[in-house]
Amino acid sequence: MPRQVFLFDPPDRFVAGTVGQPGDRTFYLQASGGGRTVSVALEKVQVALLTERLQELLEEVRRRGAGEVPAVAPRELEDTAPLDAPVEEEFRVGTMGLAWDGESEQVVVEALAPTEDETEVEVLSEAEEGPDTLRVRMSANTARAFIVRAQRVVAAGRPPCPLCALPLDPEGHICPRQNGHRR
Repeated sequence: MPRQVFLFDPPDRFVAGTVGQPGDRTFYLQASGGGRTVSVALEKVQVALLTERLQELLEEVRRRGAGEVPAVAPRELEDTAPLDAPVEEEFRVGTMGLAWDGESEQVVVEALAPTEDETEVEVLSEAEEGPDTLRVRMSANTARAFIVRAQRVVAAGRPPCPLCALPLDPEGHICPRQNGHRR
């Protein structure tokens, strides 16, 4: 079955966001542009890792002088708006890829749906066959703005338990550091 590639080059908007209450949130990457919006679901840890790797990539490009990379996100690109509704999941993310295109001086983020078989998936591939893919090509400024928002989204979850660092539910939790008693 041919794969579907949702390409945004560049997006009008590319953000991480959530639907639901802390402790019961679904995380999404959402790209908009050209009159369409694509949302893909992923795990909180995937958002955190993407943010971390994006920062590392931008710092490496800056360090090498390989492109125009700002130290911080321009204030005018700050995005605090909710996800565009309706949020309709195209697929759940299995694998992600990240690259710097030195020729166009753009960051490339790719999110791929999981594959049913155990075949290795090639990220940033132009192959006709393979998993559905969200591919976003954006400037370093847009990537910096994405990082700021994604960090805020990840941090907005439940506060950690001061004893075990596991997330606290509103009604508390069974803390392993208190021998299974509620905290």
